[in-house]
Amino acid sequence: MNKVVLMGLLFGVAATGLNAQDNDGIFSYKIGHFEIYILVESERDGNADILVGADKSLLDSLLPAGGFKHTANAILVKAPAQNFLIDTGTGSGGIIIEKIKKLGVEPSSVDAVLLTHLHGDHFGSLQSGGEAVFPKAKVYLSAKEHEYFTKTNVNRAAAAALDPYGSHVVTFDPAALDAAPHEILPGIHPIAAYGHTPGHTLYLLESGGEKLLVAGDLLHVALVQFAHPEISATYDMDQKEAAAVRRQVLEYAAANNITLAGMHIVYPGTGKVTKDGDGFKFTPSSPQ
Repeated sequence: MNKVVLMGLLFGVAATGLNAQDNDGIFSYKIGHFEIYILVESERDGNADILVGADKSLLDSLLPAGGFKHTANAILVKAPAQNFLIDTGTGSGGIIIEKIKKLGVEPSSVDAVLLTHLHGDHFGSLQSGGEAVFPKAKVYLSAKEHEYFTKTNVNRAAAAALDPYGSHVVTFDPAALDAAPHEILPGIHPIAAYGHTPGHTLYLLESGGEKLLVAGDLLHVALVQFAHPEISATYDMDQKEAAAVRRQVLEYAAANNITLAGMHIVYPGTGKVTKDGDGFKFTPSSPQ
């Protein structure tokens, strides 16, 4: 993949006249009856040093000389008579809460929080002062992830975030990508994508014959990892497994023409994946 194509990934939104600042870091998208809102919690300078085994010449060929951006996103889904959050960001500054309120959703009106995994930039808004921020919500996450971070290798922050929800924490076993999907909520299918963490989970949303695959932390430096999915990040707990899963998921999204969204893909955070040689190309979504 050449740098011209990759610059389209970085700056594709500019062509539409939109950017995160103009839209307060909220990008709207729709599939069937689902209204999807990509919420940018933060954007900062990216760091290619987190990539494992990427030599300087490769990075120079793929990354703009002026640097690149790293983003942290959460996703609000408005469904008929229900509101879902997929991940909640770090909680810093209450930004995600402010953005869902701007979209007409109070924390008390969130019916479910779906967690991709238990890293702090994905569960940070769950609790404040030991109280549940989303008091009526059920919190969904994979059983394997829950077991690992609350029992096997305890992450105290994760345990504290989940604790106020008590019996409203719902665990499940996500399906393999090539297996028959199963719903945990109407139109929402969890898919196992282990490697980044032991229970890292993607969510396939389907409504009205349309699909969106929320890929969590499948990619951290999209400008490099779409072109070279074999390159993992230091954040990936099992880097070999993460690389294999990344290629499998990108192949699936490309082959089935499924829109993909990511928690660390720069605004608008969602787009189409197509094959490009031995790697892939990403074309950001346009406003609907």
